[in-house]
Formats: sequence, C-alpha cells, structure tokens
Amino acid sequence: MTSEQEHYFSADPSAPFKREPLEVEAWGQRYDALSGAGVFSRGHLDHGTAVLFRETTAPRSGHLLDLGCGWGPIGLTAALASPQVQVTGVDVNERALLLANENAAALGVAERFRAVLPEAVDPDLRFDEIWSNPPIRIGKAALHELLLTWLPRLGGDGRAVMVVGKNLGADSLQRWLTEQGFPTSRLASAKGFRILESRVAR
Repeated sequence: MTSEQEHYFSADPSAPFKREPLEVEAWGQRYDALSGAGVFSRGHLDHGTAVLFRETTAPRSGHLLDLGCGWGPIGLTAALASPQVQVTGVDVNERALLLANENAAALGVAERFRAVLPEAVDPDLRFDEIWSNPPIRIGKAALHELLLTWLPRLGGDGRAVMVVGKNLGADSLQRWLTEQGFPTSRLASAKGFRILESRVAR
C-alpha cells in the first residue's frame, strides 16, 4: 500500500500521528482546525473541497451525511454555517474520525456533528443531503459500491453533491450515476473539477 492510498484504506495508518493546525475559510465561515499525518488533506484544505465550497452555497437545514469526512471540513463548515444543520460524518480512517470529533468539540458544534465508522450509522437513518469529495482513487469498483451503499439512503427530495476531478472520470461517473437511478447534473465546472448533483429518480 502506498502512502497516498493509506488514508483511504487504513483504519489505523502507520504514519506517526502528529496533529497539524490549519485555517479554513469557506461558506462565510473562518475557523481553525486540526489535521494530521495519515489523514487525507493533511495540513491544508485540498483543492477539490476548496472548489466545492466556492461553487456551492451552504445547506441551510436538514440532516447531512459527510461521506468520507476526513478531519471534517465539509460537515464542520456546514454545521457552523447554519444552526439548523445536523451532520453525520463517516470514514474508515479512525484518525480522521478522532480529528473530526475533536474539531467539532473545539468549534462548539459537537451536539450537531458526529463522525463515526460506517457500520455505526443506524441502518434506518435517512439523509436530506449527502456531501462528499469521494475517494476516487480507491478504484472504480470500490467507489461504485460505496455510492450504491449510501445514495439509496437519501430521502425522497434529497440530493447528493460531490466534487470529482474531470481527469479522474467525473463525466463517466455522472453518466453511471444516472444509469443507476440517480439522475445527475453538473452544477459547476472549475479548475479541473466537476460539481455533480445527484437525486433519487421518481
């Protein structure tokens, strides 16, 4: 396993754990957070998530799933932007979950943001929106399995918003999602990324 892949696949990455602070400015919020070794987007806000923030507006209410939450930038910013938002973050990386929950506590949103392993989510829970910078590099088969696990848990009027690199198959993913019964449109295209919005077919 390469170090680049480790933050996707390892529950407990082997890299020495050192917390690294960073500043986030998005959706009208500005705050300090912690990232760390062995976690995606260490020490900075990754380019895809930055594009996602610039090209969308914050959700105002509802229960959100932050899919592949990492140290929590999407879900934390959503919780800070609106007191009517409840967030469940999921990730397979236990360091990421630890950091996300520490960040939520430090920012005063721990009552509305929790990050857990996927199997800890109530199977009957449904979400108003899913937000994600999905882990494209886990491979097409694993990515498809991940999306088909969580997209069916959208409520009837729900939507999923994802940022995907154009050179990493955003357009083919858009077609595939539509074929699977989740009509998907492109909300924006910027700096080599697509912002995709998927809904449940009626």
